[in-house]
Amino acid sequence: MKAQVLVSVEHLYRYYGGACALNDVSFDVNRGEVLGFLGPNGAGKSTTMQILSGNLAPSTGRVLINGMDIVKQPRQAKAALGYLPDQPPLYRELTVNEYLQYCARLHRLPRGEHRVAIDRAKQRCGLTEVGKRLIGNLSKGYQQRVGIAQAIVHMPALVILDEPTVGLDPIQMREIRALIRELSSEHGVILSTHILPEIQATCDRVQIINKGRLVLSDTLAGLQARMHSSSMVVALHKMPPMAELAALPGVGSVELLAEGHRVRLHHTSEQNPAEALVERAVQQGWGLHELIPECVSLEQIFVDITRTEPHEVTDVTRDEAA
Repeated sequence: MKAQVLVSVEHLYRYYGGACALNDVSFDVNRGEVLGFLGPNGAGKSTTMQILSGNLAPSTGRVLINGMDIVKQPRQAKAALGYLPDQPPLYRELTVNEYLQYCARLHRLPRGEHRVAIDRAKQRCGLTEVGKRLIGNLSKGYQQRVGIAQAIVHMPALVILDEPTVGLDPIQMREIRALIRELSSEHGVILSTHILPEIQATCDRVQIINKGRLVLSDTLAGLQARMHSSSMVVALHKMPPMAELAALPGVGSVELLAEGHRVRLHHTSEQNPAEALVERAVQQGWGLHELIPECVSLEQIFVDITRTEPHEVTDVTRDEAA
């Protein structure tokens, strides 16, 4: 069954005077998908979020929300999205019920549907027991929940969340992440965040923007595969000649470490030499007592990608779809 495309961003450019903040940005978001959007400060992430939410017009290119052009059909397109900015737009002097009633009216829901819509949003966001409490008296975590509730009260096709867990404690962060995963069952979700573990815990697909260009677009499975480095550290009581280790199947190079009895084996991603190494070590009596596959952190991948000048996007998902 073909996935339903909720957002289609096509060749987006945005200029501020002579500066190009977005340079030919294109991507899609499907129903049931959580897209993680990453980028260093000044990369164009906030500009993209503002254009997607209809708060900023692109210089060229277009954005379709549920098939509607957000520039040519702004009212219809914006009705199909919910938005939580990095600072939740809350009225602290209102109760949760009063605020969600106000949001339902802003979204032009028929008056007869207000109670059902509000109760549904409160139930999904864990707010049923605090409906009569003032927003200003709620904890930071519950205020974030209210912010998400206002974004989904009208059941939009797309939900955009900008840094939804900033300032939360670990328990609150886990609860909000679980809520985001639950939202993806009925909506498409774009999650903009600086918290890298949040991407791994929440998202199906990841995009990294740097200097106005998309430099990575990959599934979470593909990103995790990148994190498994093609190297391992090996400790031997009896160190053989380096040439003998280099001759093992799949080994590209051997690096002698400072300790003297440890080496780093660099190998191809297609062929792991661990089994052949263990077999040879037993046969030759090398005294293998340590074998550690090395992994690259998501943080290191992010730093490596954004440290260099951006080129064309690495888009595994689009390549596979083609």
